[in-house]
Amino acid sequence: MIHDLRLQHFRSYDDDTFEFGAGVNIVVGPNASGKTNLLEAILVLSKGSSYRAGLRELVAFEQPWARLESHGEQDNRVLKIDCRQALPQKSFVIDTKTYTRLPYAKTLPTVLFEPTHLRLLSGSPESRRDFLDDLLEQTTPGFGTTRRAYKRTLAQRNNLLKKLSYGQTSELFAWNIRLSELGGQIFEKRRELIGNLVGEVDELYKKLSVSDKRVEIVYRASCPESQYSTQLLHRLEASMEDDIVRGYTSYGPHREDFVLLFDSRPAAEVASRGEVRTAMLSLKIAELGLIESVRGLKPILLLDDVFSELDGARRQALTNYLTNYQSFITTTDADVVLQHFIDNCTIIPMSN
Repeated sequence: MIHDLRLQHFRSYDDDTFEFGAGVNIVVGPNASGKTNLLEAILVLSKGSSYRAGLRELVAFEQPWARLESHGEQDNRVLKIDCRQALPQKSFVIDTKTYTRLPYAKTLPTVLFEPTHLRLLSGSPESRRDFLDDLLEQTTPGFGTTRRAYKRTLAQRNNLLKKLSYGQTSELFAWNIRLSELGGQIFEKRRELIGNLVGEVDELYKKLSVSDKRVEIVYRASCPESQYSTQLLHRLEASMEDDIVRGYTSYGPHREDFVLLFDSRPAAEVASRGEVRTAMLSLKIAELGLIESVRGLKPILLLDDVFSELDGARRQALTNYLTNYQSFITTTDADVVLQHFIDNCTIIPMSN
């Protein structure tokens, strides 16, 4: 839980301080008043990075640095972003110790729910891969390191592919081995995560929708799942000539996806808009519960302009879960949200 937050030269803020309640915090203001920037600041302090921008974009226009400071139930923390050199630098001070990268044990569990998540099932496979991997970073020590190592190795293999001519495959051997090792680790963690989510999502969907539809989550791997690393290595070796022609790597976790099924049929094809939103609500509530069970801490819940996108029944369903967490809800229309939390909320007004 975060008690207060000071923002200096962060995004649209010059030097502003906010105090938060332990329950539901309603951030009210017109568009472009900084509501999303406030949620982004909480996320950056909690997890160490933004979901929508690089370091330099977080610093206010024509300012050389930004500073975020919070006091909370778990710790007091400061983030400094310095743009006075070619590559922006960041550093965290948590209580009295300094870090250049936020270690897993020092992250604060946080769940973001924003409008693009409502389109997760019909959006790009990349967004669904990111959903799984972002959740794994919050629940699996060391996964962030594995994820970054895989991305680096993939980029290096792809760069090499663009330089090679047909028949020059020997230089790829070491990259194939490394990519298959890291890819196997990512696949196993994704499969384990989906196994943990599927039963919970099915149960939540039935409860929220008052429906007996069976909800499944099926992972679509690019290789046979048995002995995945070995199978991936075989695929990488067999596809080297084609990959040189294409200029990119054809197989691996970066090409994989998952699908949500309603009674064994893809939800993106057969579900109504309301059913899709209920499914996403179920997925987000399951995410909250999983993070809490693994980390032993209640996550902070950030709802960025999503409350108004839900109808009355789904708002009420979400409300029943919100009261258990410190939550931040942004809205341009306070009345839409207030009717659900009239006795238990903190109002944070914003202005242009």
